[in-house]
Amino acid sequence: MPASITRRADKANINISERFLKLLRHDLTFRRIERGIRLLNANQDLLNSCGPWQENAAVLLGYVARWVEVGFADSGLIRSLLARFPDSARGTLPAFGYMHLRMADGFNSMVGAKYDEAIRHFECALAIEQNIEDNELRVIGNYWTGRCLMRQGRYSDALGYVAKSRKAALELNPRETTAVVRVLEGRIVFEQGNSHEAEMLLGEAEKVLANTDDYITRGNIDFVYGKIAAQKGKYEQALQRFTKAIEEYERRDPHLRNFARCEVSIAIVKRLLAMQIRDRIDRAAERRRGSQTNDASRGGSTHQYSKQYLLRLREEALEHLRTAYEVFERHNDYRGKGEVYVAFGYLHLDHGNLDAARSQGAAAYRLGDEKTDNVLRGWSRILQSAVECARFDERIEDAGSEQSAQFAIEFAREALEFAKSTQDRNLLAAAYIALGLAHCVDISENMEEARLCSDKAEEILEPDNQGLLFPELLTLKRKLRSAESYDSIFRDWSQGLVGSKTFQEVSEEFAAIVIPKVWRREGYKISRVAARLSISPKKVRRILRHQGISQTENS
Repeated sequence: MPASITRRADKANINISERFLKLLRHDLTFRRIERGIRLLNANQDLLNSCGPWQENAAVLLGYVARWVEVGFADSGLIRSLLARFPDSARGTLPAFGYMHLRMADGFNSMVGAKYDEAIRHFECALAIEQNIEDNELRVIGNYWTGRCLMRQGRYSDALGYVAKSRKAALELNPRETTAVVRVLEGRIVFEQGNSHEAEMLLGEAEKVLANTDDYITRGNIDFVYGKIAAQKGKYEQALQRFTKAIEEYERRDPHLRNFARCEVSIAIVKRLLAMQIRDRIDRAAERRRGSQTNDASRGGSTHQYSKQYLLRLREEALEHLRTAYEVFERHNDYRGKGEVYVAFGYLHLDHGNLDAARSQGAAAYRLGDEKTDNVLRGWSRILQSAVECARFDERIEDAGSEQSAQFAIEFAREALEFAKSTQDRNLLAAAYIALGLAHCVDISENMEEARLCSDKAEEILEPDNQGLLFPELLTLKRKLRSAESYDSIFRDWSQGLVGSKTFQEVSEEFAAIVIPKVWRREGYKISRVAARLSISPKKVRRILRHQGISQTENS
């Protein structure tokens, strides 16, 4: 007898008992994670022998997929086990085994970010389940479908499946299983804009799971709490929660993707803290310039400390992103890598490294475009629009500045279209803000559309949303107020309302408004402005200097 046939016969003789499967199922149901992992490790021979020639092998594979999710092994184990079940062998499987095999197929697709493919596998398994009536499979099938839809930004659709999962879990009775479903529900509800309900759901789950060793789900609770705190602008609280989440994840596996997502979130929060400090430094500098005493030494030590703290926050944020990228690279997680690129891009943008920011935005967009991921494509285009706005403001490549302004609008419009194809409220609000800011560059002059974008974004955002998008919305509103003040001035002048100003003062104020705009339209060339308006180059320079505009004459 050939050796391969002998080995297969030997493997077929290794029994996967109903008792063993029951123990695995119960440990997972009651979140006895360490105990279940020990049981699997003690029965490695069953995994080594697992194949279509063996009774209960397909059922075991479905269970192992669920155990991989809670930290038993790398997802590569599921890929290798599935390779033992070719199409030719699947037709002979009993319905119960085939159902679990399709669940493992779906899990494999889900961790590979092939969400539509994963959903099709889960739907097939759930269709079979209707005839078999397996409540546990109904829980996990709907739960994983909800997770896939959440990752696609389809939050309302995801909640429908999570509700089915919760109903099946309640019928099973174990509070632990229901608590796990509530954590996912809390995450989705938060993404929909209801942080209060999300906190209630997380609080319920936290109490139930506190005495379990389900460190991944416990870490997920802290992660979502951190996201909620960050959105409210409670950055120190957010950092505490993210740090606690990382501690939970590390108790299971420091190479989890969940761990990397926390690192990205910490980097984003530290960037927001740095932005707050930078704004304080700028305001303090303005106060010193406006002070009659002009005491340069006053507050000098505080100013220096703030600058050092700002630089430290930036370096720490960069290091968090490098750590996250290594984990995502290990898992070949394109979405995670794309999110890192976007976060890197904003850090470079904040510090004026526009070429690096532009490169990171393009890299993120390529990843999203390859996978037709509208969430990642949307965030990438928002970053790219912000970079082009900055390029316009910095007068980079003077001849191409008008093109930068047009790119800013085009990227923002694309981001808005991507956002509208999802149910991601934050992405939609961010896209409206980006488009509004793009319309505020001089080439557009479409301030009415910018105002409409501002109003749309404000309608979408929660009143207590003081986090990631709040500074951008404030910037947009500031630009709109500035434009409105110009409109008001021109209306007053047209009606002869000049107050106590002399004609010379009105002329100077008019020149301060008009000359910078003409200078931009004339390609930032002072000599052209002087010729166009029949005034001296010296006066053009004086006006630009008083407006705080750096002058690069290209005569």
